[in-house]
Amino acid sequence: MSADVLICGAGRTPFGRTEASGRQLAVGAVNCALADAGIEWSRVGAAFGGSDSAGLADTLVAQLGLTGLPFVNVKNGCATGGSALVSAVNAIRSGMADVVLAVGFDKHPRGAFDPRPEDWGLGAEYGSDGLMVTTQFFGMKIQRYMHDHGITPQTLALVAEKAYRNGGLTPEAWRRKPVSAEEILDSGMVSDPLTRFMFCSPGAGAAALVLCSPEVARTLDGPSVTLRSAAVRTRRFGSFEVFSPWIPGGELTSVSRDASAAAFEEAGLGPGDVDVCQLQDTESGAEIMHMAECGFCENGEQERLIASGATEIGGALPVNTDGGCIANGEPIGASGLRQVYEVVQQLRGRAGERQVQGGPRVGFTHVYGAPGVSACTVLSR
Repeated sequence: MSADVLICGAGRTPFGRTEASGRQLAVGAVNCALADAGIEWSRVGAAFGGSDSAGLADTLVAQLGLTGLPFVNVKNGCATGGSALVSAVNAIRSGMADVVLAVGFDKHPRGAFDPRPEDWGLGAEYGSDGLMVTTQFFGMKIQRYMHDHGITPQTLALVAEKAYRNGGLTPEAWRRKPVSAEEILDSGMVSDPLTRFMFCSPGAGAAALVLCSPEVARTLDGPSVTLRSAAVRTRRFGSFEVFSPWIPGGELTSVSRDASAAAFEEAGLGPGDVDVCQLQDTESGAEIMHMAECGFCENGEQERLIASGATEIGGALPVNTDGGCIANGEPIGASGLRQVYEVVQQLRGRAGERQVQGGPRVGFTHVYGAPGVSACTVLSR
């Protein structure tokens, strides 16, 4: 049994608003990934996928083909795509199948997410007190971080400005119009210090990956990318998370730190080896904090790095080259796989106007969501 797993096909749909259903988007992404791999649906031996609110992934076989394969539904919040990917990796490593599909999709209504406290193991009073409003959590977390580590509102705006600029280079992105840092700062306060244009928006979209064993990859014409690791973690005691915004005494823990460390350990690589990365940017403060939590810098170094252009496409560590969640929006089930799709394109040299120069060889992805779950991958060519 080989431990190596390769991504031989990747596909995504445009993100944003659409008349198509989430399931229709998923079928489109799967067909794109299959075509990219040069593999027929009948060759797929197992599939894993899911969405937060757009239906059951296993029902996609009605459109893809009734081949009888095992298709497992995955629902794990913002880590749905990452969890489907981990499941697909394990299916290949266990010998269950040598060609496996991972798919994530969603279609959310207009407006903010509307979670129910009962679904998260919380009392109804949690919602009536306003603590189910995720924008408040993100505002509280970055406000404290800025106080402790000297991050300014201007840096928050620069992160969002980069996102919209990179979105303009991404044909499938939702927000493709550049927005200046000044406009972002003046766009209206939502949850201090975060303004309207610093946040992503719920939307619609789908992404899919075809994974295979090295033996299968050698029979294919297209370039494959090695998935060095894929890790999912939940929160430990002492974390400050969505729907769990409290801080005990002692040193804080971080689910993103745990997931990224696990991914790097499994890959046998470190943050210093990464040439291009995708970090969860539900809002611009999240990208800043995740730079440190995933090991790419020390706390407080982001102020200098971002101002110097280090996280731009032409910088030392390009972050969210496709515009991230801020430009693409967040269909929950699809976000994690959209990140991997982008890194696959970068490592193949197929990212078009947003291509990182110099032939990037190692990529990293990170997704974070409620109530404290994170999924990370390390890829190489």
